[in-house]
Amino acid sequence: MSKSSNVYWHENHVLRADREARQGHPSAVVWFTGLSGSGKSTLANELDWRLFERGISSYVLDGDNIRHGLNGDLGFSPEARTENIRRIGEVAKLFADAGTIALTAFISPYREDRDRVRKLMDRDTDFIEVFVEAPLDVCEERDPKGLYKKARAGEIPEFTGISAPYEEPLSPEITLDTSIEDVTACVDRLIEALVDRGYVPSE
Repeated sequence: MSKSSNVYWHENHVLRADREARQGHPSAVVWFTGLSGSGKSTLANELDWRLFERGISSYVLDGDNIRHGLNGDLGFSPEARTENIRRIGEVAKLFADAGTIALTAFISPYREDRDRVRKLMDRDTDFIEVFVEAPLDVCEERDPKGLYKKARAGEIPEFTGISAPYEEPLSPEITLDTSIEDVTACVDRLIEALVDRGYVPSE
């Protein structure tokens, strides 16, 4: 992809620190990754609601929703998947710059792509990788969108976990096994982790 020419970076008058101070909490990117059906979107949205109840500024960036608009021109080849994550990484950073905790729910199957997003962040602690771990057979049994059935029938090429690879995080900040813990328990752990890291004030 060629880079634009004759463009210049303009500094904002209102700094990220100013926005965080007004919000009353630091911003960050909480990056949910895992197989389709593992529970990424469910956990991200439940966490979003719990944060909203606490007065925390947060927003969910969901993989399917983004592909309806911003990334509607991308397919599912390895190159398209990388571009999908590159774009959403840049968007997530903008949310963090605006003083908001961005909650991203994307399969994001490649470690290199996730690591590239981590390196975008201004602070080392800004990227919180959450591995939503659920065995393939559990995800396939859930199959909330009927995608695994189509993939097994050969109707969906390059489907992660079936005909395309998923590279598990090597050292995620948080690992949640949704085949063992329910939604409430998982979100409780997420809130606790965010409190411990200073992103959410303790009650």
